Amino acid sequence: MKVYILKFRHGSVIITLIAVLIALISMIAVAGQKVNVIEVFSASRELPIYSVDCYEKKAAITFDCAWGADDIPEILNTLKKENIKATFFLVGQWAEKYPETVKMIFDDGHDIGNHSYSHFRMGTLSEEKIQEEIIKCSEAIKNITGSSIDLFRAPYGDYNNTVIRTAKKLGYFTIQWNVDSLDWKPGISEEEIISRINRKIQPGSIILFHNDTPQTAKILPEIINMLKGQGYSFEPVSNLIMRENYSIDHEGRQIRVK
Repeated sequence: MKVYILKFRHGSVIITLIAVLIALISMIAVAGQKVNVIEVFSASRELPIYSVDCYEKKAAITFDCAWGADDIPEILNTLKKENIKATFFLVGQWAEKYPETVKMIFDDGHDIGNHSYSHFRMGTLSEEKIQEEIIKCSEAIKNITGSSIDLFRAPYGDYNNTVIRTAKKLGYFTIQWNVDSLDWKPGISEEEIISRINRKIQPGSIILFHNDTPQTAKILPEIINMLKGQGYSFEPVSNLIMRENYSIDHEGRQIRVK
């Protein structure tokens, strides 16, 4: 049995894997079977979908809706004018507070996703509470639209293995983002938001916006025209993602498995 030693450039720090080997030996003794060391090290950390491997210049525009709703009509008018279908992740309490707004989003043909019922940090919750938050949100949305949904985004992007596995067990794809506009950030300028998106966009990107911010509805036409000028078209998340025969790499990029 080998003990691997890692040497670092600075100082004479030496790390041995004795503890890991002891754990492996214990596992072998208890299970009576061969243990794959690679699987032990990877510990199978679950990742949501941050982006999609895509040869074409396609991206998804998404909005998280948790607070006010006054700017939704302006956002919807821009999307309609540009012939774009986006994805709106709704907090259940928000949906119940603004049912007519939810109907507007739905009637315009946009994706609606689950953003939990109470906007808690899901990574801090028990499996039972995570399940309750997801189910309750979807029920609130279905009571308004009459339709079921299968997209989920954790509030604050806060997730762990339990969050993703619970969502998957309930039949949801957990969606993150790889382009964060930071439109929610106090004091951020319109120029900074536009620059961030321009720097980070790539084929298969999922772009995060929020409604009820000072700038988002106002600068959305400029952002869309900028990306269209670069050759991008837009798909709702439900169309952009792969629903079968895929894997997710270490960056959260969804890749087709042949």
